[in-house]
Amino acid sequence: MMRKFYGTELSNGLMLGTAQYPSPAILADAFERSGAAVATVSLRRESGKDKAGQDFWEMIQRLGVRVLPNTAGCHTVKEAVTTAHMAREIFGTKWIKLEVIGEEDLLHPDVFGLVEAARILSEDGFEVFPYCTEDLVVADRLLNVGCEVLMPWGAPIGSGQGLNNLFGLRALRAHFSDVPLVIDAGLGLPSHAAQAMELGFDAVLLNTAVAKAGSPALMAEAFGLAVKAGQMAALADPMEKRDMAAPSTPVIGKAFLT
Repeated sequence: MMRKFYGTELSNGLMLGTAQYPSPAILADAFERSGAAVATVSLRRESGKDKAGQDFWEMIQRLGVRVLPNTAGCHTVKEAVTTAHMAREIFGTKWIKLEVIGEEDLLHPDVFGLVEAARILSEDGFEVFPYCTEDLVVADRLLNVGCEVLMPWGAPIGSGQGLNNLFGLRALRAHFSDVPLVIDAGLGLPSHAAQAMELGFDAVLLNTAVAKAGSPALMAEAFGLAVKAGQMAALADPMEKRDMAAPSTPVIGKAFLT
């Protein structure tokens, strides 16, 4: 059973971005084969003045998935808040993936600006999905200003490195056991997604690993299967690791030759 995101229960734990695909047809095929429940969209793909992005928006609507606009590329609180308001008007949703970038090389979140922007948007009726680090103090501050979901990074955006800080992510999951958590950014392989779900995270969000694959649709399907497998493994209560070997075949009744 999926955890609810601001009262909405998703069909599965895969969220896909919509940028960088070779063509709209390939994007649509990737979503269909993956079974993704959420599509993240950037305001920069849509124009409120001349409707330059109208065809793109109509295609996203035909996918039949929940839309999560984002504030990608924003570096200040004012820029992120303004972009969020414009996105709500264009896409007709209170959901917003909040990004406030503080460092260019790693696209590291500006956690101070993030908390302030999350406070402003939460007070304004938005349902904020903050792109953050695995820092427990930052997570607590975001929850205190109104966020009901956290989206810690696995690794820098577009890096494909997977889960860089397993200890920190485990600690985050344990500390906020009742909060919906989404691994956002840095996943490069389906095994990374399965690992995140095995850790007890509720969803993963990725874009580059699918869009830039040789076959985006095939990779999207692989990620969809990995998310399901990881979630099932978590529900199955996995065995604990141990230092010593333990025979899987019982030795009682074994014949001994003399």
